Amino acid sequence: MVRDNDFKRGLIDSCQHQQECSDRNACDVELLTVGGFSPLEGFLNKDAYDHVVQHMRLPGGLLLGLPVVLDTNNDNIREGQRVLLSYKGQNLAVLDIESKWVPNKTLETKQCYGTSSLEHPGTLMVATERGKYYVGGKLYGLELPRRVFPCAPPACVRAELPTDTDVVAFQCRNPIHR
Repeated sequence: MVRDNDFKRGLIDSCQHQQECSDRNACDVELLTVGGFSPLEGFLNKDAYDHVVQHMRLPGGLLLGLPVVLDTNNDNIREGQRVLLSYKGQNLAVLDIESKWVPNKTLETKQCYGTSSLEHPGTLMVATERGKYYVGGKLYGLELPRRVFPCAPPACVRAELPTDTDVVAFQCRNPIHR
């Protein structure tokens, strides 16, 4: 998260585009900003996306079951530009566009969810909610989205865990897939 106000202002002023995030995009921006998708420092670029789709792993070998992507329908966004990501009146983050591509969504859903059937909720989301393009690159967090439900960042959760006991967490719905 960028703390220096002058640096924040410089980042915002350097943006060539602004994009309003969907609820899903805003959650992904928050998770990237607070370390919930560690070691990611932004949305996957095309090479990392392709590797995750094919192998369920980042290029360095770390497990990642579903690609973390930002979608857009904006034809004017180009590689090398910056985009201000906003959400309900907040400036959440600035994204340095490293790559932009038209994904093969059928391949993505078949590889990641094991099906391309629109009866699967993940496949339906990719097919009907995501934009034409994916963009990836480094993300600079500006502020967290305001929510009606609080979300503790990973560092705060870890600080509350007992130090003398092993803790195992289990997510029973959605990620990790195939």
